[in-house]
Amino acid sequence: MIRIPADRIAAIEARRDELQAMMATGDLPGDRFVEVSKEYAELEPVAQAAGEVRRLRAEAESLKAMTRDGDAELRALASEELHANDSQLGEAERRLALALLPRDAADERPAMLEIRAGTGGDEAALFAGDLLRMYQRYADSRGWKVELISASPSEAGGFKEVIASVEGRGVFARLKFESGVHRVQRVPATESGGRIHTSAATVAVLPEAEDVDVQIEEKDLRIDIYRSSGAGGQHVNTTDSAIRITHLPTGIVVTQQDQRSQHKNREKAMKVLRTRLYETERERKANERAGARKSMVGSGDRSERIRTYNFPQGRVTDHRINLTLHRLPEILEGELDELIGALTAEDEAERLAQLDAA
Repeated sequence: MIRIPADRIAAIEARRDELQAMMATGDLPGDRFVEVSKEYAELEPVAQAAGEVRRLRAEAESLKAMTRDGDAELRALASEELHANDSQLGEAERRLALALLPRDAADERPAMLEIRAGTGGDEAALFAGDLLRMYQRYADSRGWKVELISASPSEAGGFKEVIASVEGRGVFARLKFESGVHRVQRVPATESGGRIHTSAATVAVLPEAEDVDVQIEEKDLRIDIYRSSGAGGQHVNTTDSAIRITHLPTGIVVTQQDQRSQHKNREKAMKVLRTRLYETERERKANERAGARKSMVGSGDRSERIRTYNFPQGRVTDHRINLTLHRLPEILEGELDELIGALTAEDEAERLAQLDAA
């Protein structure tokens, strides 16, 4: 069990009280008040967890003393309460350790969701459409907003590629373990022999960048403008409104043609470009830190097979944590909390184990 030192707990509570006193004076200038308020809001739940550990530790010491003194009945009662205290203290210590784990600065951000059909032709495109619908339903259940940025529909249905922006509280924290290869096993509607086909789609979840995160110089961009076209070469409109932006230093290319307005296409393309550049920088920094941790839930590498959706058996298996749920229809309707909760818990357990070993 991880045991946080008493002096660390005292320091946490002292800092919380100090921040509270600073806000109560009313003397802080506007910017400083916002800064102090933000620190207080982040520290308060940690201080509450610390206070609970301190209280339970003090109670344990009192109960231990009672088990050594007094009559037999009192000692037995104290021993029973001490056993209950041990269980509560262990859970409180774990909650405090979790609260003290370094947080991913991007967790509270909105996210860019990118889904691309992989092996499997038309069936893979249909599956990509199923995945988009699954995430849209999940977003709806959490009160998030989903906006399609660009889509390349398949003639048979579904999508060859689709990019969407997901906005709301804690979006990236909930969706970040979805990155990777999703595999589907089912009998396609066009399959007369009833044979099961295996197809795949790749999902990437990237935290959205803010303007201040990524500085993009105009000289680093090559912007091509061309006429939007749909399936079969049919013109969506008669104006040159489609945009292709190439970021010369990195070679990243973003295209956008869903809007009739050249200005709107450029705006959406720049949003995607900023997000991809931000993720590139995040990955670079992660790799610089002691060989970027790869926990049991995986690296989030988009080439890594993470999950299988088996229609004949009605099951979904997440290969990173060996979890199989026989709830395929519900999961495809957006009931992802059990899967995401298990992945988050596994990630927390792995990070706690590393903290304990440190």
